[in-house]
Amino acid sequence: MSSFPSTLLVVQPSGVLNAANAQALQAQLSERIAATDSQGLMVDMSQVESLDSAGLVSLISVLRLARSLEKRFCLCSVPPSIRIVLELTQLDQVFEVLETAPVPLAA
Repeated sequence: MSSFPSTLLVVQPSGVLNAANAQALQAQLSERIAATDSQGLMVDMSQVESLDSAGLVSLISVLRLARSLEKRFCLCSVPPSIRIVLELTQLDQVFEVLETAPVPLAA
């Protein structure tokens, strides 16, 4: 996890996001987005190999929480296989999806 000057936290899950670990991911992301010093959360998907419906539900739940807190929630570096899932479910229209993670400014 790192923090950009805008206090947008970055989380980089890896491997498979499925029913076995979706609840833990949702808890981790919810905790981070609720942090009082955070303006939002960016999930770097570059190391995610696959995503099932439970993984999608966890991301949607965190998106709802972010919106209720009026904070930014976005996905970045989404691999093509996961981008297809987002497009087929039309969630690419719901999530803010960035091509790549912004590079933090040097101090």
